Amino acid sequence: MTPVVRGLLIANVIAYLLQGAVPGMTQEFLFYPALFFYRPWTIVTYMFLHGGFTHIFFNMLALYWFGPRVESVIGVKRFVYLYFISGVSGALLSFALSFNSPILGASAGVFGVSLAYAWFWPNQVFYIWGVLPMSASMMVILNAVISFWFGFGGLGGGVAHFAHLGGYGGAFLYLRWLHRARGTFKRKVMTAPPEVTKQLDGWKSIDVARIHEINRAEVSRLLDKIAKEGVGALTGPERLFLSNFVPKDETSPPIQ
Repeated sequence: MTPVVRGLLIANVIAYLLQGAVPGMTQEFLFYPALFFYRPWTIVTYMFLHGGFTHIFFNMLALYWFGPRVESVIGVKRFVYLYFISGVSGALLSFALSFNSPILGASAGVFGVSLAYAWFWPNQVFYIWGVLPMSASMMVILNAVISFWFGFGGLGGGVAHFAHLGGYGGAFLYLRWLHRARGTFKRKVMTAPPEVTKQLDGWKSIDVARIHEINRAEVSRLLDKIAKEGVGALTGPERLFLSNFVPKDETSPPIQ
């Protein structure tokens, strides 16, 4: 798992536990648009609060799915900017269009990260409920349509749809800005850290023919995945699994 995603997961879980332990914490730190000028800190703090276990579970699950790969491509600093720009823009759109509705949750930031994922890998297929195939780009479009329809249709049902749209909007503008500054961006993205280069060299040294047939197909699949999509496409468990087959003189600690 990448550093910023890990830190955000930990911070959100701690904040959620404190919500249950500290009376009044949720009301003090959620974002109430009508009180923004009296409590300006809430434009950030609301992103770490949640309304229940299901709320935080699905937000953190989405961050875990989309975040590490995006962070590995744009880097730690840009990922932090992406996440908080998305969260703040979600609050600002809520301020503009839903003045009397308080909001809380990491959804705007997570929606921004998911849009970045679709930006870089639009054709990556996910299986909704483990059955329905949907590309990353189509998932973002569908979520945007739902948020727009329910938000402007007044059918929120307790969901901060304008915050979701604002998260998408902020992320899109930031990614466009990165694209315009692509010269510096590309140079930094293409320069892998030394530990990543060393581990990649170790994986390339794997002799698939010498691996037991039980594991051979999976190792081949992961090596093909690296060749087609890059190291950032591997999950933590996949990296750990692949490192088990590196020749002893080529081993290096697996990057989680």
